Amino acid sequence: MVFSKALAAGTSPTTAAYASPGRIARRRPVGSVRTNGGDFDRHSMILCARASSSTRLSHPWPSFDGCKSSRPLSSRAARGVMTMTANEMQMKEDASRMARAAIRAVRPDAAVRDRLRVVECDDGGRRLLVARADDGGGRMRELAYDLSEYDSVKIVAFGKASAAMALASGEVLSVVDSTTATSGSSNVPSPRLDGVAIIKDGHATEDEIKILNERYNILVRSASHPVPDARSVSAATEILDLASSSDSRTLIVACISGGGSALFCSPRDGLTLDDLMAANRRLLESGMPIERMNVIRKRLENGKGGRLATSAYPATVLALVLSDIIGDPLDLIASGPTVPDDGSCWDDARALVDSYGLNAGGEYELPTAVLDLLSMGKDGKFDDTPKSSHSAFSTMVGTHKHSSNMEPKLYSETILVGNNDAAVLAAAEEAAIMGYNPVILGTRFDGEAACVGKSYISMAEMISRQRNDAYIKYPVARLPVAFIAGGETVVTLPPNCTGKGGRNQELALSAAMKMREIGLRDVVLASVGTDGTDGPTDAAGAIVHGGLVNEVTIDDARNALKNHDAYNFLKRTGSLMITGPTGTNVADICITLVK
Repeated sequence: MVFSKALAAGTSPTTAAYASPGRIARRRPVGSVRTNGGDFDRHSMILCARASSSTRLSHPWPSFDGCKSSRPLSSRAARGVMTMTANEMQMKEDASRMARAAIRAVRPDAAVRDRLRVVECDDGGRRLLVARADDGGGRMRELAYDLSEYDSVKIVAFGKASAAMALASGEVLSVVDSTTATSGSSNVPSPRLDGVAIIKDGHATEDEIKILNERYNILVRSASHPVPDARSVSAATEILDLASSSDSRTLIVACISGGGSALFCSPRDGLTLDDLMAANRRLLESGMPIERMNVIRKRLENGKGGRLATSAYPATVLALVLSDIIGDPLDLIASGPTVPDDGSCWDDARALVDSYGLNAGGEYELPTAVLDLLSMGKDGKFDDTPKSSHSAFSTMVGTHKHSSNMEPKLYSETILVGNNDAAVLAAAEEAAIMGYNPVILGTRFDGEAACVGKSYISMAEMISRQRNDAYIKYPVARLPVAFIAGGETVVTLPPNCTGKGGRNQELALSAAMKMREIGLRDVVLASVGTDGTDGPTDAAGAIVHGGLVNEVTIDDARNALKNHDAYNFLKRTGSLMITGPTGTNVADICITLVK
């Protein structure tokens, strides 16, 4: 099994756990580090315990501040934490601050508002303008939608950021709704605004749900993640029915984010939800990369692989995507419901089954119904996922003539509104403000979490200990340095593993073990999921230092890594970073500080 970004059927590459709603009671003292659901004050060596109700931070972005009560560390944990040097104490706080800056930079509400605006036109009508990409000259190109051509605007949303994205879209588009608009002098009939948003349990406040329902006429449906349930299927059916009943005078704005595969789950005829859940577990156990998993996944459901767009045709579809996958492949995020699937076919899906031992009698045998579907698809008995030749992906005419800056658009347009790059850049900018020399290592780190953690520490060792003349003259980076990277690792688990953790926690614990092995100090590593959930835990990740694993904790650390039980070790030593759900999701960020 793999802690990829999911643990069960139909899930996208998104992490697995969340904290239930609650509020943080007071602000934390200056000079403390948020860990284990509380604050580590470097002067008092006290951890603030989590409140009796689990923590949830409100949209649009978390404050990460405060807690309700405090308790002393256990003597064993305290001995591990108290081996921190003064530098490490400050660096741990610095890493936490950089991680918070990264998450704030990818607020989904801001990402949507930056892309959408409604303008009044000389003819009295309104147009929705959508910024899509830099044209190379420092300008954003815009798509224009003449709203007089639509009787209805429908917002559909699914994914971990669906609440914030739907709220922002509703705010922008409500000015055109004939039932909610309160301003504007247009005499041109306005379209109605309504829709459906599928929200992960606990990821929207009562106020947010009320606003979506009452102000924007958007029905809110809660569902399970990462394991989809009957509510996921029911809510997905609502969205697909909404799409299929739309006509050419309907504009559908789809807000899509990581986690959407589980929340928007509709098994194909002949398959059950149990089939999908079992299939996804086998895919994860096999260690198959997420890109290849989705080649199979999108053929098992009704709305994936471009099928949401084709079911809506001839309606207009505008999809706004917050990416949680390395490289931002639009056909893979939430399994690409609004983009053509030109990169794979039934033959590819069946070949992957054979290559990864997923066939009948294989180590990770898929359910019989799934294998039968894939075989019949390969034999041409089922239509494949829609390609670019489908009319839903053809060019519209007549709606882009209002400005020379406007460009032709497709019936189904998919726009990237936020990704891991923005988070990494924000962390680097925060590091520079704090006096570090930031070095961005890219946004494509992947591989086994434990191996990646060791690699970062090997790099830190090289920087920290190189003192020869050549290095001093031509250094890789000047101290103090902040190495910052984005991406997503995996943890491949043995059968029947009972450990608790996630990829960020395993990466961090492996890094701490490596620091212990080579005796490296004044180095701190933070590995954090931007959605606030790492694996099936309540932690976003962890922040570790060179003194975390010592003569007292070495055996526990070694066993925790061996048994993939990083969470429990890191919790005992005050090393977890707990944010609660952040309302966004753009994969992970890893920060390595060296002084």
